[in-house]
Amino acid sequence: MKDGKTVILHIEDDQDYIDSMRLIIEKAGHLFVAAKSAEKGIQMFREHQPDFIIVDMMMEEVDSGVNIIKDLKLAGNTAPVFMLSSVGDQLHATTSYTELGLSGVFQKPIVPEIIVRTIADKLENSGNE
Repeated sequence: MKDGKTVILHIEDDQDYIDSMRLIIEKAGHLFVAAKSAEKGIQMFREHQPDFIIVDMMMEEVDSGVNIIKDLKLAGNTAPVFMLSSVGDQLHATTSYTELGLSGVFQKPIVPEIIVRTIADKLENSGNE
């Protein structure tokens, strides 16, 4: 939390998704921080200590979406982490969210109401609001 607002980190290599997510997150009253690579995402995590993290599953670097979740955990992350994916809820058929260290998955294309509600619910349940 910074200046009384929750900090949301979005790790995504597609500028259009970053711009869309920024509008959604800031309109909901949160601070928004973005990183365009896994490496930059870890750096932003350390600098901003976000309350909630959204990671794109399919970035330019091979397996970077999955690997960054592991790297965040090693860096001491305790914030909820949601994957943003075009495969969305189909992911659970082949992979366990918890084994990956995820709190859940958001489906592309993004639905603002679902993202805002999920962030609020997760932050309330973790006592961060």
